[in-house]
Amino acid sequence: MPHAPGAPGVFHSCALIPIYNHKDTIAGTVQALRAHGLPVLIVDDGSDEATRAVLDGLAAPGVQVLRLARNSGKGRAITTGMLAARDAGYTHALQIDADGQHDLADVPRFLAEGRACPDALVCGQPIYDDSVPRARLYGRYVTHVCVWLETLSFMLRDSMCGYRLYPLEATCAEINRAPLPARMDFDTEAAVRLIWRGVPVRNLPTRVTYPENGLSHFHMLHDNLRISAMHTRLLLGMLPRAPGLLWRKRKRSLACTA
Repeated sequence: MPHAPGAPGVFHSCALIPIYNHKDTIAGTVQALRAHGLPVLIVDDGSDEATRAVLDGLAAPGVQVLRLARNSGKGRAITTGMLAARDAGYTHALQIDADGQHDLADVPRFLAEGRACPDALVCGQPIYDDSVPRARLYGRYVTHVCVWLETLSFMLRDSMCGYRLYPLEATCAEINRAPLPARMDFDTEAAVRLIWRGVPVRNLPTRVTYPENGLSHFHMLHDNLRISAMHTRLLLGMLPRAPGLLWRKRKRSLACTA
């Protein structure tokens, strides 16, 4: 059973999967996660009837499905799941996509990193094969540079990977302080704001593939506009935080040389 939120010395994680119409891949993802012993929390972001039927068939001990009445975006689904997981007593949530991109053999590595550093955000650092769309790959580098400016550090190697282990106490506190974005800009802003909050980061190289005929909900125009607006907002938000970020960076440097 989950423990009381915030109980000292406790590490208790669930897997968190936002889903929108990925009916063909979700069963395999859940099966693999359960094989690793993880409870699974699925947040259905207003999926179609066929996907809802598949999710109904997955209901079992250790698998919970939360449903949003209408499609509200990946970020809204993850936020809903995190708050529910925190309230259920979990200390960490392993966010995983429903579309089969992520290497679920790495689940134990993410959990081991979380146990070793329970206060940290453990972020997947993608290792791509030839299946990655080149436009998506090059666009990520623009975001990487922006994030390094927004955090005044190279702490975060990839801010867009949706395979990551969140410490729920700090993350939910940040959600309660100010809502996180509802759509595809969620992953990057969540990571930047947790770094601003002082949460350490662990980067974990992991294989990421783009399945043939896979279903993507990334809208090139609208989501890139959202991401551009997000970076403008975060760069402006960095300016008053710059002295604190630089001081924290100096403290880390001194600690490493001590």
